[in-house]
Amino acid sequence: VQLVESGGGLVQPGGSLRLSCAASGFTYTTYSMGWFRQAPGKEREGVSCISYSGISTYYADSVKGRFTISRDNAKNTLYLQMNSLKPEDTATYYCAATLAYCDGEYVEAAQYNYWGQGTQVTVSS
Repeated sequence: VQLVESGGGLVQPGGSLRLSCAASGFTYTTYSMGWFRQAPGKEREGVSCISYSGISTYYADSVKGRFTISRDNAKNTLYLQMNSLKPEDTATYYCAATLAYCDGEYVEAAQYNYWGQGTQVTVSS
């Protein structure tokens, strides 16, 4: 099983980034997927999740209206479009896969079966 994130980097406040997560080694289309982030000295935060079909999504209040989660089941790839980035969005971002259903509510990190290694996002001028 592999989840490989990409697309992180340094961006100025107000800028945008699109993260990708390439999945392999499991039946991607049967898993809900999520994005988490962790900043130095802070607890891991659930950012967003999406159901296996892509119909249902959840967003943390801190990113609602700025971030958009999506998935391409033909390419086994998960995305996170991040707009209007703020310095407080600086963190390592992780994608994860869960058999739990993302039905618009937060799915606890403990329910995720597979995790990626993370990609760094730094928002700074």
